[in-house]
Amino acid sequence: MNMIDQAFGVHEQALGMRAQRMEVLARNIANADTPHFKAQDIDFKKVLHGAQTSVLQATHSSHLPTDATEAQNGLLYRVPFNVAFDGNTVELSVEQAKYGQSAADYQATLSILENRISGIRKALRGE
Repeated sequence: MNMIDQAFGVHEQALGMRAQRMEVLARNIANADTPHFKAQDIDFKKVLHGAQTSVLQATHSSHLPTDATEAQNGLLYRVPFNVAFDGNTVELSVEQAKYGQSAADYQATLSILENRISGIRKALRGE
């Protein structure tokens, strides 16, 4: 692990995961009127935990039990509060709220990375 990877930590991976989640939520919103479309979401905590444990090394294969397919993909189907007559499980208000929260989380992670990069620049300049 080099110095830059240590400086960014898990935030680099988190930014990618947050961007992927926003894509999934945007796809849900775009298909709100598509018959039989099933809303999906990413279990961010589980995917990020899988990314963190994949970096760890175990002395035995059973020391870090993880489900590789779930940690890699992380897509889950959302259970709706109200089911539409056409089988669509997208609830527009829920998806918009989740997208807004996800966008705020993305901006927060991006801000953390920008601060870390700023710190590295200052260190390289000798400030």
